[in-house]
Amino acid sequence: MIKDKRVLIISSEVVPYLPQTTQAVNAFQIAKAVNDAGGQTRIFMPRYGLINERRHQLHEVIRLSGMNLVINDMDMPLIIKVASIPKERMQVYFIDNEEYFKRKGVLHEAENQIYPDNDERMIFFTKGVVETVKKLNWSPDIIHLHGWFTSLFPLYLKSYFENEPLFENSRLMLSAYEKDFEGTLDAKMNEKMVFDGISAEDAAAYAGPSYETLVQESIPHLDALGLSSQINSDELQQRIKENKLPVVEHTESTNPSDYVDFYAQHLI
Repeated sequence: MIKDKRVLIISSEVVPYLPQTTQAVNAFQIAKAVNDAGGQTRIFMPRYGLINERRHQLHEVIRLSGMNLVINDMDMPLIIKVASIPKERMQVYFIDNEEYFKRKGVLHEAENQIYPDNDERMIFFTKGVVETVKKLNWSPDIIHLHGWFTSLFPLYLKSYFENEPLFENSRLMLSAYEKDFEGTLDAKMNEKMVFDGISAEDAAAYAGPSYETLVQESIPHLDALGLSSQINSDELQQRIKENKLPVVEHTESTNPSDYVDFYAQHLI
């Protein structure tokens, strides 16, 4: 069922470029399972400063770079780099910007302390991936998002990019992993989203959103959800029930091919 289908994998972490967290391994292994089953994959992640460009043979793609993305009324240059995963026929595209991603940390500046501009980094990453996929003219059948950092994609695709035909028939899935930060993102994140044309009603929940809020607010715009048992809650289950969302629980023992079967059953 997955043969010749296009699956776009978007994650804040992917091995072998970052340490082997559950999310980083999943993002790679699921893409590989799709590839092995005859599907087509593209992987997108941020180009953090700790990624060794020489070792991983990243190179800039000039035809895809050079665009400016407006974030909170500021022009931020978008740089696209690409690398091939060794021994696999899979390409990884890196979203880069010196202001947002040159630093050596990933999403945290200290243990459990997130960067204060993670909200803007999320918006930039979201827009950067979509604009690059548009330039590639690659229409995905399935978009599988990994981690809270990707949780704006569903809302932005259904609003900011709602007139983009390339994603008209794309089915969206978010895999939410263990909670890795306390507190909230910037209190004015909702204002930055309204600046993008997101309705005040849709953006209201993002006035300093918590981890739980980021996951829960994506649910009405999703077609499926991957869930860690560690973040299950009554409120989350109520949202899932209201939206009649198919769910796959991921554990360390979950086989990557199970996700391909889940795609075939619920997203194709």
